[in-house]
Amino acid sequence: MRALLVHLFTATGAVFAMLAMLAAVDREWDMMFLWLVVAFFVDGIDGPLARKYDVKTNAPEFDGVLLDLIIDYLTYVFIPAFALFSSGLMDGWSGWVMIIVVTFASAMYFCDTRMKTRDNSFSGFPGCFNMLVLVLFALTPPWWVCLIIVTTLSVAMFLPIKFVHPVRTERWRGVTLPMALAWTFFAGWAAWGNFDAASWAPWGLVITSVYLILAGAVQQAFFDPKD
Repeated sequence: MRALLVHLFTATGAVFAMLAMLAAVDREWDMMFLWLVVAFFVDGIDGPLARKYDVKTNAPEFDGVLLDLIIDYLTYVFIPAFALFSSGLMDGWSGWVMIIVVTFASAMYFCDTRMKTRDNSFSGFPGCFNMLVLVLFALTPPWWVCLIIVTTLSVAMFLPIKFVHPVRTERWRGVTLPMALAWTFFAGWAAWGNFDAASWAPWGLVITSVYLILAGAVQQAFFDPKD
C-alpha cells in the first residue's frame, strides 16, 4: 500500500501541471510558476520515497519511471516553453525557433537511455527548462540573450557533460541538496512577489542556478576525467 501511495503521490504532478497550464493560458505567470515549483518539490522527494518503499517490487503494476518522465516533460519542458513563447520575452521568429528546438530536443533527450552516468548524475543538460525560464522571467534579459541561452542548453543535452542530480549524486551532496532547496525557495519567493525587480530573489536564483549548472562539469573535469 505504501509503495502504491508513492505512485499516487508522483501522479499529483500531473494535476499541478494542469493547474500551471491553466494559469499560463490566462497569463498568470506568478501562479503558473508557483504550481511548477510545487511540482518540482514533488519530483524532488518522490524518487527517494520510491527507493525507500521499493516500488518496483511492491507495486510493479505501475511503471514509476515512465510516470515520472511523462510528468517531467510537461512541467520541465512543455509548459515553460509555452510560457516563454507567450510572455513576449521571445516573440516573433526567435519564439518559434525556441519552442521548436526545446520541445523537439527535449523529447529526444527524455527517451535517451544514456542520460544517466555511473554516479547517478545526468549526462548532458537534463532538460530543466522550468528552472531556466523562471530565471529568465525574473531577470527579463533581451530576446537574443534568451535565444543564446536556450539554444546552448538545448545543444548541451547531447554533449558528454555531467550535470549533478541534487539527491542522487553523492559527491558534494551536502552542498548540492541545500542549493537545490535554496533555489526552490528563491523560485517560490520570486513567483509569489510577481517577479518584483527590487526583490533579492533573482540574485538568489542566479547564484544557486550557476552552482547547479556548473557543479557536475567541475566534478567531471577535476575528479572524474574518464566520465
